[in-house]
Amino acid sequence: MIRSAVVGTGYLGKFHAEKYYKIKDTQLMAVVDTDEATAKKVAKSVKAQPLSSYKQLPELGVECASVVTPTSTHFEVASWLLENGIDVLLEKPMTTTVDEARKLIEIAESNNRILQVGHLERFNPAFRAMKEVLTRPWFFEVRRIAQFTGRGADVDVVMDLMIHDIDIIAHLVNQPVVKVEAVGIPVLTDSVDIANARLTFEGGAIANVTASRAAFKSERSIRIFQPDLYISLDYGKKKLKIYKKTEGFDRLLGIPKIDIKELKVEERDALEHEVESFVRCVLGRERPEVSGEDGLRALELADQIRQAFAEHLASLGESGTLASAAQPAQAAR
Repeated sequence: MIRSAVVGTGYLGKFHAEKYYKIKDTQLMAVVDTDEATAKKVAKSVKAQPLSSYKQLPELGVECASVVTPTSTHFEVASWLLENGIDVLLEKPMTTTVDEARKLIEIAESNNRILQVGHLERFNPAFRAMKEVLTRPWFFEVRRIAQFTGRGADVDVVMDLMIHDIDIIAHLVNQPVVKVEAVGIPVLTDSVDIANARLTFEGGAIANVTASRAAFKSERSIRIFQPDLYISLDYGKKKLKIYKKTEGFDRLLGIPKIDIKELKVEERDALEHEVESFVRCVLGRERPEVSGEDGLRALELADQIRQAFAEHLASLGESGTLASAAQPAQAAR
């Protein structure tokens, strides 16, 4: 039985606590939040101890913890936990800078700790079903559109939303990026709220990625083209369709015949699956499915996209607030 904890009991943190509470291989010892009232409320619902400081966790014998705090605190909290013998499931984005992410990986390795990054879409059953039929993805068309909620507003839309898709694409292509073109503008905050990026990978794969947190409706979709088929996935509705050219010709439409198949997607709670996977890694001392290196790769690509924002604005002669909103994170390169 693994003793666990959750640091940060905001919107997403309380769901992490609920998942640990349900998993039979772990005992949720504590939930931590600087807002003591919130900590007490969540702790009561999952029969855990409320704490105001994560530095109290070793006293309870906690062995692993989810860190679900604002991104700006990720490095501080996660590094302390790793240095004090606690394995960490760290919500995305991993850290605010590439340099912090690299240091965090080093800390985890030097302390023989497990570091998993919370790129939740990797555990989406629709994505996992799609991955099984992919062989040579050549072109991606991705849209992640959301209404503004205020959550994640301490970072721009690339770090808040687009980073999900950056991780997915980089994972599927598994090749270095050779060219990044991007544009992004602030709408509701001082940071970029709407962004589009075109990524070219070594080997020829291309991705066109759009993210917005300033819309009136939501959409989370990805379309992937490869030489033999076209795949359309709606993450939210968990609908996966495969379009494949077959032998024969449709004389009525004047096109080759297309076989359209809708695959059945397993009904599975992605966050529950993510937390269960983390607990298994802690128990078996295994490499996480989404490792610190994966989180670093996504962060490096996000930084390249943000740098492309600044370069695009400079080419237009823009200055002031708009240009400053597009500046990339300070990072070691």
